[in-house]
Amino acid sequence: MTKDGFRAAKQKVIKALQDGTYLHETSRSAIDVKNLLSTGVVTPNEVCDLLKRSNGNDHSSSPHHNDRSVDVHIIKREGWYIKFYFLEPDTIFISVHK
Repeated sequence: MTKDGFRAAKQKVIKALQDGTYLHETSRSAIDVKNLLSTGVVTPNEVCDLLKRSNGNDHSSSPHHNDRSVDVHIIKREGWYIKFYFLEPDTIFISVHK
């Protein structure tokens, strides 16, 4: 993914967190361990702050295992692992954990 693609994804996910317009993928096992945002262990503001400090070196993406046309974004920063994707009009978090 290009730097512009990363910047666009970063802006979009931060906006979703700030607006409260995001969902959590619920079909995963051990969601309480893998998604600390969904369980309230971390707040949307904390995740936003971490994402704001991220850069292109912290980012990777790959196709979603159920729909290869959907890019799954992974941010690894400061020991955190944040995994999400966009399925218009939604932003969906798969995991947020250390």
